[in-house]
Amino acid sequence: MKPKELPASQQAGDAREISAMDRLSRVIFLKREVNSRIHRDRRYVRIDDIAPELKDAVISVEDTRFYTHHGFDVEGIMRASLVNLQYGQIEEGASTITQQLVKNLFLSHERSFGRKAEEFLLALDMEANYSKDEILELYLNTIYYGSNFYGIHDAAYGYFGKSPRELNLAEAAMLAGLPNAPSLYSPYVDFMMAKKRQFIVLDAMVRTGAIGNAQAEDAKIKPIYLGKR
Repeated sequence: MKPKELPASQQAGDAREISAMDRLSRVIFLKREVNSRIHRDRRYVRIDDIAPELKDAVISVEDTRFYTHHGFDVEGIMRASLVNLQYGQIEEGASTITQQLVKNLFLSHERSFGRKAEEFLLALDMEANYSKDEILELYLNTIYYGSNFYGIHDAAYGYFGKSPRELNLAEAAMLAGLPNAPSLYSPYVDFMMAKKRQFIVLDAMVRTGAIGNAQAEDAKIKPIYLGKR
């Protein structure tokens, strides 16, 4: 027998109820929900197997106060606004690494107060359940780097034919700049745009004290050899 079709209003109500239950489940059973979305196979890279230069580059350009905030960063919003004003375009986002991670794992790109509130709660929950290094590890393994490369394993091998541990400073800075606009900054799409973004990352690393001016200048002129596609 064909099941009776519910009225549209009731169907919508059920959809809202299921969605609400999903949201509640994410908060209460966060680790279970994270594990259901993360594939820890041979392509998953542990934080200790990632070049320190890449970790420093990502934190410098994405979230300078990563190790001191609790999931959101008001000061970071102000800093990003100043950097974007300096370059005359969006070069740094205001979301923390933790916020970006929960967006990548759980949320849509909808712009609403409800979605932003959920992002805020999930970021706090993530910080309460995972260490900073675990959050950074998850982020690096789930972010999109352009040219159909998801996660640092595929990006490092896909762009440079290297493992994430083998990346040098120039390569790390280029990779760290890609998630800002991966379809635009991919060196396979526009190498000069990728280099421009790399310069911004290196300058950010100088500002945070991760590297010195001489290191940054050396990395800017160091040849980049892309892997064969």
